[in-house]
Order: sequence, then C-alpha cells, then structure tokens
Amino acid sequence: MSELILQNYINGKWVSSTSGKFREVPDPATAEILAQVPVSTVAELDEAVQAAHKAFQDWRRTPVTKRIQYMFALKHLLEANLEDLARSITMEHGKVLEESRGEMRRAIENVEVACGTPTLMMGDLVEDIAPGIDELMIRQPLGVAGIISPFNFPAMIAFWFVPYAVATGNTVVVKPSSRVPITMVKLFKLMEEAGFPAGVVNMVHGGADMVNGILDHPLIKSVAFVGSTEVAKHVYSRGTANGKRVSAAGGAKNPVLILPDADPDTTTAIMMDSAFGCSGQRCLAASTAIMIGEADKVFIPRFAEAASNRVTGYGLNSEVQMGPVITPQDKVRIEGLIQQGVQEGAEMLVDGRNAVIPGYEKGNFIKPTILVDTPVNGIIATTEVFGPVLGIMHCKTVEDAIKILNDGEYGNMGSIFTRDGAAARKFRNEADAGNIGINIGVAAPMAFFPFSGWKNSFFGDLHGQGKHAIEFFTQTKVVIERWPKDWSRKF
Repeated sequence: MSELILQNYINGKWVSSTSGKFREVPDPATAEILAQVPVSTVAELDEAVQAAHKAFQDWRRTPVTKRIQYMFALKHLLEANLEDLARSITMEHGKVLEESRGEMRRAIENVEVACGTPTLMMGDLVEDIAPGIDELMIRQPLGVAGIISPFNFPAMIAFWFVPYAVATGNTVVVKPSSRVPITMVKLFKLMEEAGFPAGVVNMVHGGADMVNGILDHPLIKSVAFVGSTEVAKHVYSRGTANGKRVSAAGGAKNPVLILPDADPDTTTAIMMDSAFGCSGQRCLAASTAIMIGEADKVFIPRFAEAASNRVTGYGLNSEVQMGPVITPQDKVRIEGLIQQGVQEGAEMLVDGRNAVIPGYEKGNFIKPTILVDTPVNGIIATTEVFGPVLGIMHCKTVEDAIKILNDGEYGNMGSIFTRDGAAARKFRNEADAGNIGINIGVAAPMAFFPFSGWKNSFFGDLHGQGKHAIEFFTQTKVVIERWPKDWSRKF
C-alpha cells in the first residue's frame, strides 16, 4: 500500500487541509508508514459544520422513505467492498483479518437497522383527549451531529451513530481517530458514491483541538463519543455545559465469573478469544477472570496452555490469531503495567513481554499474558490495560465475585460461565454492568439493541445503536390540536 496524503471531506468535496501539519499512520505490525493524516484547523471544522448546517435545512425535509434509500445504496457498497475495508482495518490497526471482517459485518448491521427508520422514529397519537381535541407526539431531528470515533474499531463504532443520525434527518461531521484514519476515508468515498447530498456527511481529521472544537461549536447539537473514561468525562462535561446532547462511552474492566461446572473446552476457547481477540484492545475484552471455588484447578492449566499456543503475528497471515498493539508507546505502557502487577504480588503464569516475531521485528507485539492471584485493588484488577493481559483471582462464592464486580468503577460488561441456571439468573439480576454475558465471552449487543455501558463506562442517557440511537438523534414534539366545525364558537 503506497503512502497516502489524506484529505477532509466537506460539503461533498475532498479538500486538503491548509494546516501544513501531519501525523504519520504506521502499520503497527511492520512500522511501514501507510499514510499522512492532517491535523486540521478549527476553521476547517467550522467550514464542515457550516456546510452541514446549511444541508440540514433541506435534508430534514427530505421524506424519511427517501433518506433511507441512501442507506440501502450504502449497504450494497459496503457488502461489495467488505474485503478491501477489512484489509484496511488490519493494516492500520493490527487486528487479524477475521476480526476485521467481523467489525465490518457489525457496521453493516447498523446500516441495515437504520433502513427501518420510518418505523423506528414513529410517534404516538391519541384522539379525543377532550371533546374534539387530539394529541400527538412526533420525532424531529436535532441538527448537526458531531461524531468522535476511537482507534480500536476504525469502522464499526462510528457506524453505531452515523446511519441513525442521517436516516433521522440530521447531518454529521465525523472526526476519525488519527491513529486509524484510512478506513474512514474509504467509508466516506463509499458514502460519496452512494449519492448523499453535499453537506449531509462530512469528515474532518484532527486531534484534541478538533474534539474541543466540536464540543464548543454552537451549531453542533449532539455529540457521540467512544474512548477512555478520562476523555469521556471531558467530552460529556464540556459538551453538556455547551447545551449539547452527549453520549460518551468510556473505559471498561470486564470481570468474568467461572464456576467449577462450566464446560472446560468451550469456556477456555471463548475466554481466550475474549481476552486476547483484537490484542485485548476492545472495551468488551474479558480482562479479569474470577475463579469460583475449585474452578482454578481445571481452568488455570487450560488457560495457560491455550494462551501459550496462541499464534501472534501479522494480521493478514491466515494462521495468525492475534496481532500487535496499536503503537510502540502502548507496548511500553502495557508491559509496564504487567511489571507493576508482578511487583504488587501477582504471579506470572504466561509472560508475553519482549515478543519478537520473525520478519516483523519492528512491530508492536506483546504475546498473550496471564497473571494469577492479582490483588483485588491492584493495578491489573482496576486499570483498563487495553492489551492482551488477563488477570486471574479467586473467590469462594458467586456472591463474593459479584461484590468485586459491583465495587469496581466500570460497568461495561460482566459475564459468567456455568451450567447452573440459578447462579446465572442471580448474576444477570445483580451484576452492575450494562452488557451481561451468560456463557458468552464478548457480550456485544446486536445492532438493534443498545450498547449499554454503566457507571464510569458511560456518561449520558442514550447509548449507540438501535432505538437508543434513534431517540438520541431526535427530539420529541407534542402537538395538541382542535379543529372545530364552527369557527365562530367561543372557547
């Protein structure tokens, strides 16, 4: 792949940034520079927002049945280009090709759900709330939507929001992660090919100044964000202080309870995919395993063997099961957290540090790592490592394990592996997390369900995907009307 100079997409045209500042986009497995992404100016953001605001005036009046035709066209283009998009994700992010294909499939599913917007955004009507008076509630779009997407899913997470925002009559300005901007550029070329009117979809590259510009711009009415908890708090507080509707998803620490009766082979396979899929760089990664009772005697040896045998390397190679982490700085950070965990008393079961992959010596590789007896309040148990690191701890009872989960600051996901229906029901009912897995390692909701983070994993009221996204990008209007036959009648 030859090096690219990426452009912004504003008002239906590809335009070069005038900032003169660029960031390199390296392949995390090879260190090859794939592209140069501009650090755009706030003036360029304003140009995109102004274009979106102008386009909104006509787009909101475009019948919803016509708006979704662009979604049908986009779905067809995404299907036709799925393999190219998946390869792009693997090259700029590092995840293995099969994981990239899965990410694109989830993005497409959100486009499919958004095609049902004519039904999803229906209002309500009650006749004769008083003699001759009817009352109805309708949904209308907000205006310009700002969407700030993270690096770990270059395509999917932006599509938790973009299809719903546009289908409900809003216009959008997307700021992709500067770490993985190439796939989003390709997606916008497909949106251009789908024929969206000028100004309806816009994209501006940039960093922190661009984020704050979105949060401060008076014409942007809603902001959707996914990233770390620290930044999510900033986005939520600054965005809402400026009167915007904000959905800000943050970090996670996803405890998984493993009971002695869980199926050994299935549980091990699922847990390895959950903990080490996407190199642990996803907000639903199983990063803490809590062994209940005698479960450790069965599962710890199996986990150790499976993690040690997991093939790490370049994600485009078919035999590879796990790729690199995103940057050299993240590799250093993750290995530092591992060392701190050992210093706090955790026992190293599988050490993936200092990994060298033949032919890819410049890559940011850490192999699967497992630490046992991690302290409940230690760094591994409380910090979102965002890397291929699994901490293991022990509890005597399900109740004790649920307390550990509920005492944590995050609430993105909790899972349990068991054959015991009563234990599973208790966990489902009492666990303080928005996404619950029962014998599921990655409890990722389908596109027609919301991605429901809790506690410090989410700031806002309405989540991405499905009906929540429809509600997030619309505001309700209640109309009370009377049509008397005799206008001379005195009221």
